[in-house]
Amino acid sequence: MDEIHNVLAASWRDQRVVFNTLRYLSNELKLSLVCFGIMEARQAINGDVQLARRFDSISLPRWIADKEFEQLVLAIVRNLPLKEPSVLTAKGLRRILLVSGGVSARIFRMLNDVAIEAIETGVERITDEALERYKPVGEDEAAFQ
Repeated sequence: MDEIHNVLAASWRDQRVVFNTLRYLSNELKLSLVCFGIMEARQAINGDVQLARRFDSISLPRWIADKEFEQLVLAIVRNLPLKEPSVLTAKGLRRILLVSGGVSARIFRMLNDVAIEAIETGVERITDEALERYKPVGEDEAAFQ
């Protein structure tokens, strides 16, 4: 379940319904659950003793400038629906890391936004220059820091 933290926007009663449903899925249907979300979601789940026992909590580290980060970016770029191959240099990779802060969701958003621009402009590939021009839409992702 991605973005389980969206449950926190619901009323307390609706949150209980969701958490009871998670218990049902785990107990009755014997499903293994994996939930992704921000720290507040972890705290909400840990606030329910029965749910807390069902989940192991793992924090994903931010990406750093290494071979694994490069492989991640190349895998994303390779799977974008662009007509031309994208060739990124170390400069482009540094820009992605700088803008994203190493947060996976931001990396995906940035590359997706730059790919959309490439399609709209007819360039059909991601370039270091396009990455340099990229400006995040806003600080609406501050919760992911």
